[in-house]
Amino acid sequence: MKYQNLDLFDPRTAVMDPEYSPTHTGEPDFAFAFDDVNFSDRILRIEILGDSIAGGSNSSGGCSSLADWARNRKRRREDFRKENDMYHSFAALDITACPEDQVICCNQIDSEDADNENQDEAVVAMIEEPNSGDEGANSDDSTWNCDSPRVMRVKTLNISSPILAAKSPFFYKLFSNGMRESEQRQVTLRINASEEAALMELLKFMYRNMLTTNTAPGLLDVLMAADKFEVASCMKYCSRLLCNLPMTPESALLYLELPSSVLMADAVRPLTDAAKQFLAARYKDITKFQEEVMKLPLAGIEAILSSDDLQVASEDAVYDFVLKWTRAHYPLIEERREILSSRLGRCIRFPFMSCRKLRKVLACNDFEHEFASKLVLEALFFKAEAPHRQRTQAAEESASTSRRFVERAYKYRPVKVVEFELPRQQCIVYLDLKRDECANLFPSGRVYSQAFHLGGQGFFLSAHCNMDQQSSFHCFGLFLGMQEKGSVSFTVDYEFAARTTLAEEYVSKYKGNYTFTGGKAVGYRNLFAIPWTSFMAEDSLYFIKGVLHLRAELTIRH
Repeated sequence: MKYQNLDLFDPRTAVMDPEYSPTHTGEPDFAFAFDDVNFSDRILRIEILGDSIAGGSNSSGGCSSLADWARNRKRRREDFRKENDMYHSFAALDITACPEDQVICCNQIDSEDADNENQDEAVVAMIEEPNSGDEGANSDDSTWNCDSPRVMRVKTLNISSPILAAKSPFFYKLFSNGMRESEQRQVTLRINASEEAALMELLKFMYRNMLTTNTAPGLLDVLMAADKFEVASCMKYCSRLLCNLPMTPESALLYLELPSSVLMADAVRPLTDAAKQFLAARYKDITKFQEEVMKLPLAGIEAILSSDDLQVASEDAVYDFVLKWTRAHYPLIEERREILSSRLGRCIRFPFMSCRKLRKVLACNDFEHEFASKLVLEALFFKAEAPHRQRTQAAEESASTSRRFVERAYKYRPVKVVEFELPRQQCIVYLDLKRDECANLFPSGRVYSQAFHLGGQGFFLSAHCNMDQQSSFHCFGLFLGMQEKGSVSFTVDYEFAARTTLAEEYVSKYKGNYTFTGGKAVGYRNLFAIPWTSFMAEDSLYFIKGVLHLRAELTIRH
């Protein structure tokens, strides 16, 4: 071997000969040293405890599906929680009765990193002198009585502390805590039988940087073990393999409901991001899958509602859906308020809700009043901002996890409305359309605005791509419609205008008056008096930085 002066077990300097080519992870391959006494300085004694449920000793390989894996793991967690306090009390007895043996729980090695999310399956690590007797005959620790989990069997491995310490802060702290015990030769871990296969895979990975298991349940078990023993490289490896497996709603939800310590790890973020994207794409039209979506858990709903591509009529519809879902899943008002304040309320983009719906938010008992007031006030301030300030806020927000100022592709486009009561009932409505939104209208599409109100009646704007009156070419049309509201009728003066690149001012394009009754609409088929190709051309007068700015002014004629 080359580099004779380098220490094989120092991960900072170890360099292998070409015949020991590293795996695709780019890290040295120490597979030859696994459980080899010639390349080891310690003995790892693994005490395998009996699981407290029938069949609990089966590894993840016995699960035929992710659903089986999730059910089995949930049962193990629930059952083990019942024994958790007793388990740790006996660990404490070990310390008291045997002061020469240091018993360390994985979350005690560094008290500043205490996270009890996985405490229901906590690992107990001990460092002690090797036993001189028959381990098979004395596999049960003498300090454990019959009420504690029984040691079913013991596995013994030769390990290299530098290799394990280089891969895992858990083992690094274990081997270098400065105590006398850290210099002793034998290390004992206590694990559940259901964790045995995953731990063995993890230990082998720390030597050779690859796994033999390739099933989703098996990889998830290894991922959980890697989180417990702080092997970030293995978590990243498992996450990458899981991302490459076919995604299903079941698997995506399972990935998003892993313990919080796993979800917060940077190595797992690509997996959770892929799961969120899968759910958001599958259920982007929530009205089409409403019955199915209503049954999804909280993590799935958050993933769907956080998407910019959600296909909904308006943000008002998102608000209505959130209330419907929370009322179905959290019947207690206190729980519902907590979920809305801490989780789902942040998925609603209040700045793009209509003012009429925002008024209802303030009166809604499902929201805490202080939380609702803050959101509504923020939304109203955003609506009052100049368009360039709104775009700046949206750009700043898009770089963060929150997306409340980022507009979705609504079926009904948001509008800004200025209302006047005196000297006449009047409103001015501003509608902005992006160039690609206009391009998508060709050859016969239309896009509608959100409803706005004048004189107690609901109106809307609709932009069309249609043929001119002689049917000789396509053109851009703008129409004003009144929502179906009974047989009431009244006359409205209206004016359509658009900004141009010449002075960036609104220029009047069409004026008229019309006596509206419910469901009627009026407008102009060729608002700009030019063909569609000229309207959409690169040098078009009507797109300012890729945005078409339209204005409609409505006045009730008495």
